[in-house]
Amino acid sequence: MRAVVQRVVRGSVTVEGQTMAREIGPGLVVLLGVGYGDDASDACYLAEKIANLRIFEDDQGKMNLSVLDTAGSVLAISQFTLYGDCRKGRRPGFSDAAAPEEALALYHKFVKELEKAGLKVATGCFGEHMVVEIINDGPVTLLVDSDRKF
Repeated sequence: MRAVVQRVVRGSVTVEGQTMAREIGPGLVVLLGVGYGDDASDACYLAEKIANLRIFEDDQGKMNLSVLDTAGSVLAISQFTLYGDCRKGRRPGFSDAAAPEEALALYHKFVKELEKAGLKVATGCFGEHMVVEIINDGPVTLLVDSDRKF
């Protein structure tokens, strides 16, 4: 699994012109891609890693606090295009992305793990066309990949 993690002032997702309570204040927007061969252990690893990443500033201005420490929220958006392969030709190939049914189950597992950690999580609509608004803070943007956990 791959995640683009962005520290945000605000994030929201709109589907068919409606925000539908899919908006967060300070916290993280996580764009999550599920790859072929990923399993529940990948979802657990990424959720734990992201929930505890120390990327928020403490009183001394150092990145020492996690989204859990700051009582922030997470907006988790499924994004299969993170597995786009652009090495050949001009159109990306997506053969490394998980099948939609598998990806949906692991996306839900990831969200549940974040919630179990104590985070308030808003989500996008899996498989739908979404308009995502991200107001990056810092900017702080990180890539986290479960294939590179060691």
